[in-house]
Amino acid sequence: MSANLPAAVVVLAAGEGTRMKSKTPKVLHDICGRSLVGHVVAASRELDPQHLVVVVGHESERVTAHLTAGDTPVRTAFQAEQNGTGHAVRIGLEALDGVVDGTVVVVCGDTPLLSGATLTALVSAHSTDGNAVTVLSAEVPDSTGYGRIVRDPADGSVTEIVEHKDATDAQRAIREINSGVFAFDGRLLTDALGKVRTDNSQGEEYLTDVLSILREAGHRVGASVAGDHREILGINNRVQLAQARALLNERLLERAMTAGVTVMDPASTLIDATVTFERDAIVHPGTQLLGTTHLAEDSEVGPNSRLKDTTVHPGARVDNTVADGAEIGPGATVGPYAYLRPGTRLGTRSKAGAYVEMKNAVIGEGSKVPHLSYVGDATIGDHTNIGAASVFVNYDGEKKHHTTIGSHCRTGSDNMFVAPITLGDGVYTAAGSVITKDVPAGSLAVARGQQRNIEGWVARKRPGSAAAQAAQAATKKSDGES
Repeated sequence: MSANLPAAVVVLAAGEGTRMKSKTPKVLHDICGRSLVGHVVAASRELDPQHLVVVVGHESERVTAHLTAGDTPVRTAFQAEQNGTGHAVRIGLEALDGVVDGTVVVVCGDTPLLSGATLTALVSAHSTDGNAVTVLSAEVPDSTGYGRIVRDPADGSVTEIVEHKDATDAQRAIREINSGVFAFDGRLLTDALGKVRTDNSQGEEYLTDVLSILREAGHRVGASVAGDHREILGINNRVQLAQARALLNERLLERAMTAGVTVMDPASTLIDATVTFERDAIVHPGTQLLGTTHLAEDSEVGPNSRLKDTTVHPGARVDNTVADGAEIGPGATVGPYAYLRPGTRLGTRSKAGAYVEMKNAVIGEGSKVPHLSYVGDATIGDHTNIGAASVFVNYDGEKKHHTTIGSHCRTGSDNMFVAPITLGDGVYTAAGSVITKDVPAGSLAVARGQQRNIEGWVARKRPGSAAAQAAQAATKKSDGES
């Protein structure tokens, strides 16, 4: 194992987070597509550690279920009683059989802005400087309330971390603070944790006591300064949650724009950390890109669109649309005011137009559903046109049924397709039809009642009405002209 790859990362996520005032555990609150602890785990994985363990406590079953779901489950360790950060780290190491030979990184589960690059720099400094422990520190504009990093003027090592209430006036002027993130020599950490005392006001085992224990034993304690102090911000309430979301969204949009995406108005655009993109994609104002959404080259989304877990292929245009679990093919157009639900797949240069809703529908190349229609549980072939105000009647009250329409079909406006039903290639249907039977290829289907005009009905049934007066005037005018 490389010296710059940690043997283990221990994530502390056992606290209750009472200031969130929520039935949801603090570390499970979401920002930009991941939970708070999910962001920390993602950053930790960038270190490629041999072991990764999250210490859980409050609502451990919910947190564990969250962490063990998906393709890359995370090992957890249960802290039955929250007896301090030192105790939590000891619980985490015990889950790894107690003694870890190599670097152990300890991070907090409520710091979603912490980046893998900053953790990598911490581990590198720890190795280069030969420290027993290295503190991740940050220089902040206002250090009020934070523990100050006090350094030895001679060699820059850390002599102590002084809490604000205990600091002298000179120490309070220090702007370098402790983040609560550390890199330790694993064997020295294990030994020192056994020496941590609980003779403090809280009766807890403090991880910071390990620093003084190691320094008094003659070992070097150092610090690595984060490039951006905002990365170490912890989340304790909803205000800080919103602030972190704004900062992370800004970072993600900058990444997208640096990679060649045009974001017309970053202030009104939201993006999740799991969204991917290619160059020359364009994002218009008021757009939200969520989940595993992917924007391919030359695609264009917005304004006022919300895409979740949706793939937009090259050259596709999506306008004022909500899409969830959809695939929008190359050169396809969607909207305005369309709703694409899970399972929708639009083929090359196809169209889902204004006020169209689709669900579990496969639309072939060049086919169009231009406006005012619902297409559910359906397959439509290539180069077919679905008339306005059409409904695919897929639900009988108990089960969903499928409709298949072939290629090069022309269906009339105001059609009802009552599933299960199949229309062959080249079929035409008359406007206003309710199609309940299969239609052979090349046929015209007409399924509507014959029109009957009852003359004089308005004058007899609605005498004196505006309609009757208008009809009478029209009749007189017609008689006069004739």
